[in-house]
Amino acid sequence: MFVLVEMVDTVRIPPWNFQRQLNEAIAEELNKKLANKVSVYNVGLCICLYDITKLEDSYIFPGDGASHTKVHFRYVVFHPFLDEIMLGKIKYCSQEGVHVTMGFFDDILIPPESLQQPAKFDEAEQVWLWEYETDEGAHDLYMDQGEEIRFRVTDEVFVDTSPTGPATAATDAQAQPGQSAAAPAEDTGEKKEAPYTLIGTICEPGLGLLSWWNN
Repeated sequence: MFVLVEMVDTVRIPPWNFQRQLNEAIAEELNKKLANKVSVYNVGLCICLYDITKLEDSYIFPGDGASHTKVHFRYVVFHPFLDEIMLGKIKYCSQEGVHVTMGFFDDILIPPESLQQPAKFDEAEQVWLWEYETDEGAHDLYMDQGEEIRFRVTDEVFVDTSPTGPATAATDAQAQPGQSAAAPAEDTGEKKEAPYTLIGTICEPGLGLLSWWNN
């Protein structure tokens, strides 16, 4: 679930931090930059700095009073391996599937085809349910919000969420004088994409809500 990842970065220390120990100042800057973010290396969700393995020479460039140090370090990263069995809680359900949270990481999706079958979505309750067949007939087992759920990781998706450039020249040309061609953010209707998403399944014996198997 958690791994140590070796990274290299150049850290800028502003002059007002020169009185501090270099390791402490660098550790603070690295955590500011990486903690609780999906790094550009596509290694998962960065949690915290583990240790600094090497510091190279520091330089001060003309026009910039800060020091710049190339740092080799190891970082604790949340990156489950494929087929790992994990335990989380249902955050909510939608037509896309069951959304699961780990408490510190919310972008986990179990799509409809990966639920215990047969499954259906209750529009009124906004929950998925498993139509469990018994000798006495079918029983609806609801996947309610907040329930603990055991799932297996089947895939991971990384999305580049870096800011995009300005609108194209063609779009700008269509704008009236004195008016902006860009639509207001609230009117675009675009859904914000998660930079790192885990895809899971519960379509196996023993997987799903813990209450199903405890009973």
